[in-house]
Amino acid sequence: MIQYLSDLLKNLLNEEILQVGLSDAVVESFVRGGLILLVLAACWIVHQVAQGPLVRTFERLSRFTNQQWDNVLVDKHFFQRVLYFIPLILLYILTPPILVGTTMLPLSQTLISILLLIAGMLVLDALLNSLVVIYGNSAVAKEISITPFVQVLKLVLYFVTAILILSLLLQKTPLYLLSGLGALTAVLMFVFKDILMGFVAGIQLIANKMVAPDDWIEMPKYGADGDVIEITLTTVKVRNFDNTITTIPTYALINESFKNWRNMNLSGGRRIKRFVNIDLSSIKFCSTEMLERFNRIQLISKDIQDRQQEILDYNKKHNVDESTLVNGRRLTNIGVFRTYVEAYLRQHPTIHQKMTFIVRQLSPGEKGLPIEIYVFCKDTNWTAYESVQADIFDHILAVVPEFDLQVFQEPSGSDFQKISSTQ
Repeated sequence: MIQYLSDLLKNLLNEEILQVGLSDAVVESFVRGGLILLVLAACWIVHQVAQGPLVRTFERLSRFTNQQWDNVLVDKHFFQRVLYFIPLILLYILTPPILVGTTMLPLSQTLISILLLIAGMLVLDALLNSLVVIYGNSAVAKEISITPFVQVLKLVLYFVTAILILSLLLQKTPLYLLSGLGALTAVLMFVFKDILMGFVAGIQLIANKMVAPDDWIEMPKYGADGDVIEITLTTVKVRNFDNTITTIPTYALINESFKNWRNMNLSGGRRIKRFVNIDLSSIKFCSTEMLERFNRIQLISKDIQDRQQEILDYNKKHNVDESTLVNGRRLTNIGVFRTYVEAYLRQHPTIHQKMTFIVRQLSPGEKGLPIEIYVFCKDTNWTAYESVQADIFDHILAVVPEFDLQVFQEPSGSDFQKISSTQ
C-alpha cells in the first residue's frame, strides 16, 4: 500500500514538477513528506473515530450491564485511554516504510515509542484509579484502605516511565541510568522522606487496623476530632464535627497517641458518664411520712417494702432503741433516690442492660455529693445518643425534689441580691 502510494506520487511529480528541473532527491523528499501527511491524516481520523463513536459505544454497553466495575472504568476514562493505542500503533507500523534509509527514521521511532509509553502509563493510571473506586465500594474497604499502596504503585509507574523515556532519548539501557542514580540515593531519601515514612506508617496502620476510613478519631495536638475521610501515602484527612478538615501526617499516627472510637460503634453501646451534685444539707433519714410517700412510687415500692422489712428484722434482732435516729439501721432519702435512679434506668428501653451499669456515690466535696450515672446507650449515633442522655437527666433533675433533696448550685448574682434585700 505504501509502495503503491509512493509510486503514484512519484509519477505525478515526474509529470508536473520535474519539468521545473528539480532533482530526484527533492522529488523523493516531496514523496516522503506527502506520505507522512497522509499517514498523519489517517491516524487523526482513526483517533477521532476511536474517541468518538467507539468510546460512546463502550459507555452505552456499560449501562446495559448490572455490574458496577465497567461503569467505573468508563468514568475513569480507562477505555478512552486504551483507544489511544490504535492511532499510535498505526503510526508505528506505517512510518518506517516511508522513512526507511533516512536519518528521520530513528527519531520518529523514538518519539512514537515515547508516546506509546505515555499512553501505557495513562492506561495503568486509569486502571489503578478504577481499582480504588471499586475497592472503596466493598465492605472490606471500611477496615483496610489501599489508597497508600495504590499511590506507591503510581509513583513506581511514573518513575519507571520516566526512566524508560530517558533511556530512549539517550539511547542507553535503563540499567545504565539506574546505576547512575545510586550516587543520588541520599538526596532521593531526603527529598522523598515524607513519602517513605508515610508508606511505612501506612503499612503499620493497616496491618494493625489502627485506623480506617469513616473511623471517628481524636488527636488534640492537631486539632482533629471527627471522621477519617481519606488515608493517603503522606496524610490522613479528618472531617471535624464543625465541618473543618484537619490534615495529619500519616507517620504522626504511629509516633503519637490518638483515640479511635471505632470499637464503640462495633460494640453497640455508647457510654453515658455524668453525675448530679446533691446538696449535702438536704440529705437526711427518711421519716414515716416520707416512706409512705415513697411507697407510692411504682418503680421502687416493692424495693422499699423489702428494704423496710429487712431493717425492721435487723433492729428487732439487735434490740435497737428506735427513739434515737442514729441507732440501728434506717433508710435515707439519698439511698432511696439512688435506688429510684437505678430502677428507672433498668426499665429504660435505650439503656444497654448487658454492659457496665453503675449508679454510685463519689466522694463528697465542695460542690456536694456527686451521684454518678455510668451506663451505656444502645444507640451510638451522636444525635440520638445526646437526645437519650438529655431525656434521662431531664427526668432525674426534675425528680430530685420528690425525695426532699436539692441539686447543688453555686450562688449566683440573684442569690446575693436576695440576701442583701432581706437585710
